[in-house]
Amino acid sequence: MKRILQLVATRWLARTPFGLVVLGIGWWVMRKRRGGQAGARDDVLREPGRKSRNPYVWQGPSARNRK
Repeated sequence: MKRILQLVATRWLARTPFGLVVLGIGWWVMRKRRGGQAGARDDVLREPGRKSRNPYVWQGPSARNRK
């Protein structure tokens, strides 16, 4: 139900230039908020070259059997 209301409100606001400005500001604010939440996780910070602890993560092409 929430998604349907968001869709209706978005389509209604997108009809006018002022509504597009409001949608753009809302998108920017939510992007900043979600970005702050993702950076505040208690996980170990990822660094280039570190392996994932998940054994099911795809590691890329194998160097074995190359000629």
